Amino acid sequence: MGLDQYAYVSSPEDSRNEIAYWRKHPNLQGWMENLWNEKGRPGSDSDTFDGSFNCIDLELTREDLDRLEQDLVNQRVASLKTVGFFFGEDSDDYYYEQDLAFVLKAKQEILLGNKVYYTAWW
Repeated sequence: MGLDQYAYVSSPEDSRNEIAYWRKHPNLQGWMENLWNEKGRPGSDSDTFDGSFNCIDLELTREDLDRLEQDLVNQRVASLKTVGFFFGEDSDDYYYEQDLAFVLKAKQEILLGNKVYYTAWW
């Protein structure tokens, strides 16, 4: 068990195409949870919602990705220090380049007219 995190693209041609995967990247999870809260907790009205940001599909906009990129570069994601029983240790240095590559790929997908989502399971 542990924190498994995914980003995927939804397009008219494909129902779901994974573009990124992280294993135990807790501060990214914390950043996404903060964004989810700011957006009014979309997806929390389902019958299976248990109150936590777990197994929630969070759509990421171009503006969200711009902000994530800036927060990565300026070490604001790393400063979150998100903890959880299954989340593992701080892994920001390990994932830094992958995080930036994800942001670039996600922005490209949005320019193509696709939607980008983040989800995690723990």
